[in-house]
Amino acid sequence: MTITRPITILDVARAARVSYSTVSRVVNNKDNIVPEKRARVLEAIERLGYVPNMQARKLAGGRAQVVGLVVHDLWSSYQVQILRGIDEEIAAAEYDLMLYTSHGRAATESVHVATLTQGLAEGLLLLLPRGLSAYIDELTKRQFPYVLIDHQGVPGSAPAVSATNRSGAYAATRHLLDLGHQRIGFITGKLEVDAARERLDGYRAALTDHGSRVDPELIVKGDFLRPRALEAAHQLLELPDRPSAVFASNDVSALAVLEVARECNLRVPDDMSLVGFDDIPEAAHVHPALTTVRQPLEDMGRVAARALLSIMREPNRPPERVELPTELIVRGSTCART
Repeated sequence: MTITRPITILDVARAARVSYSTVSRVVNNKDNIVPEKRARVLEAIERLGYVPNMQARKLAGGRAQVVGLVVHDLWSSYQVQILRGIDEEIAAAEYDLMLYTSHGRAATESVHVATLTQGLAEGLLLLLPRGLSAYIDELTKRQFPYVLIDHQGVPGSAPAVSATNRSGAYAATRHLLDLGHQRIGFITGKLEVDAARERLDGYRAALTDHGSRVDPELIVKGDFLRPRALEAAHQLLELPDRPSAVFASNDVSALAVLEVARECNLRVPDDMSLVGFDDIPEAAHVHPALTTVRQPLEDMGRVAARALLSIMREPNRPPERVELPTELIVRGSTCART
C-alpha cells in the first residue's frame, strides 16, 4: 500500500481491515477491543507511519489532552522562565501544550483564542494578553477554562496569576532612597498592562512616603522592550540635571540603560545606580550584576498551569486571583550616593 499524501486514520482502518471506530478506540487506548484487531491496527500504524492527531484522540469519547497557550511574544527570558514552569506542570499531568504567539497584535490574539477554543484545546493559558476585551466575555459565557498570567485589568473576577508588582517597585525605590538618591529616574513598562501601572504606582508611593518629590521629568514612557528603553535611557541620562539612579520597569529595559550609561561614559554604580525588575538569568551575569526585583517566574507558570487543570476538572469552582511575592535582590549595580 503506497500513499504519497499524509496518512489518515481511514488509511489505517483500510490497511488493518477494521472499522474507523476500531482504530480510534485503539488510538485512545480504549478497552473491549479484540486482541487480534488491536494487533492489526498497531501493525498498520507502525507500517504506515501514522501519527494520531488531536481530533483522533477525541473520537469515540476520547479527549484532546491539550492545553493552549497564547503568549504576546518570545522576546526575553521573562516569557521563557514562565513557559518552563507551565511546561513542567502540563507534562506532569500528561497533557500536551500548544503554543501560539500573537506578536503583540490584539487581533491575532483573538484569532488564536478562537482557533484553540473550537475543539483544539481543553483549556487556555493567556500570558500577557493584549486583546482580552474581544473575547473574555465569550470565554466566560461558554465556561471555557482559562487562566490569565500577568493580565490587563479585567472587570469582575477572572482566574489569574500575577506577582506583587506594586510592593516590589516600592521596595526597589525605597532601596535607592535609603542609599541617599533623591533624583531617581523611572522607565515605565507598557502602561496598558496592569503590571506596568502597578510598578509606576509603587515608585510614586515610595517617593511620596519618604518625602521626595515626584518629578514628571524623571518618568519616561517605555514598553518593556529594548529599542524604546534605549531611547528612554538617552532621554534621562542627557538631562542637564540627570538622575543619580534609574529604576527600569523590567530587566530588559535596565540592561538597555546600562548600555547607554557606558556610551555616556558613566560608571554603574559609581556615577549612577541602576535597578531592574524580573530577575531574568542575564541580570546576574552582566557587569556589574544587576540589582533587581525578583519575580518567581517559573512558579507563576506552575501555579497558573495547576489552576487551569483544577478548573478543567471542576468547572464550577470559583475563580481565584493569586499574587505571588516579589523580592528585592541587591547586587553590584547600586551603591550609596557620595
